[in-house]
Amino acid sequence: MRATTAMKLAKLSLVIATALVLGGCTRGMGDLRDWVAQEKAKRGAPIPPLPVIKTFETFTYNDQDKRDPFSPSQDELTQASGPRPDEGRPRQPLEAYSLDSLRMVGTIGAAANMEALVKDPGGVIHRVHINEYIGQNYGRVTAITGDHVDLVELVSNGNGGWMERPASIALEAK
Repeated sequence: MRATTAMKLAKLSLVIATALVLGGCTRGMGDLRDWVAQEKAKRGAPIPPLPVIKTFETFTYNDQDKRDPFSPSQDELTQASGPRPDEGRPRQPLEAYSLDSLRMVGTIGAAANMEALVKDPGGVIHRVHINEYIGQNYGRVTAITGDHVDLVELVSNGNGGWMERPASIALEAK
């Protein structure tokens, strides 16, 4: 009997302690509300006025001596008539690879009928003839010798036109 009375007393003290703890949590909200109200009542620092927007003088390009910067220059017009990639032709297998990933491994034939043997990154060897295209920059083969393949690539000049750039693939040294 004594054990049950002790258990009842322990339960009662636990309930009282819980009520006191919970009561203490809600009691201190008044001073917090007062502080928030005081902070809201304070005036903030004044906001500086917006800066004055400057108006810019307009200029009409009517003078024959001055060039309109928004129209193409004579250099740009002549570059537009320069070399262009032939977009209409079907792409050849070696045009899928960058030029630095291709390796020349040998040649077949002699003089005018010489063919270059070029290995792609997958290890497949291709026969390359003059006027075929290789590389990703529209590289056209111009000459094949025993130790290298010469070609001319078309690269963008940055002004909307194209320019030719010589390149070559040398025979792989063993």
